[in-house]
Amino acid sequence: MIRTENIRKSFGDLQVLKGIDLNVARGEVVAVVGPSGAGKTTLLQVLGTLSRPDTGKIVIDGMEVHKLSEKNISKFRNTKIGFVFQFHHLLPEFDSLENVMIPAFIAGTPRAEAEKRAHELLELLDMGHRLDHKPVELSGGEAQRVAVARALMNRPAVLFADEPSGNLDTRNREELHRLFFTLRDTLGQTIVIVTHDEQLAGMSDRRITLVDGMIEH
Repeated sequence: MIRTENIRKSFGDLQVLKGIDLNVARGEVVAVVGPSGAGKTTLLQVLGTLSRPDTGKIVIDGMEVHKLSEKNISKFRNTKIGFVFQFHHLLPEFDSLENVMIPAFIAGTPRAEAEKRAHELLELLDMGHRLDHKPVELSGGEAQRVAVARALMNRPAVLFADEPSGNLDTRNREELHRLFFTLRDTLGQTIVIVTHDEQLAGMSDRRITLVDGMIEH
């Protein structure tokens, strides 16, 4: 599902990624771990097409994404990639169902189809009873589940998560961790997670340790 060759990324004189070769299989849950400043978030942003590498090759679901124009890379990102961040970033004026539907509207999906898909995802994530609740009415764990549903809206090839449970209490953190593996088992979802959480890393199919911009072997 993901293949990279010699990914390098610098900010000014600071070289953050120093030649990343990585393969992630379809339906695999991979945890990216390592000390702060190792380049984990930068790697996720580059893989997620939010930032372009200085050099190297990135292939996601058969597409060489580093060769796409800005317009086409935005379209690819909206239809092929889902993001979950530490903070849910839900829009406060919309309810759960509406928040989940937003990526579908951006992709031009008809409202009836988008609403059906959003409803199904929220039911799958045990949020069917919170469809008409706005973010302020949700717990932290519930809001993050809505964010996961939103990330899955357009049936992405890959779900990228950056410290997704870092802002949750123990119970909600454990529930979110289990949810990722439910998504793998029920949807065949490929998931790459940057995390400091040893429990989550230990549950993953594979752990990749990043140290000083390089994968530790």
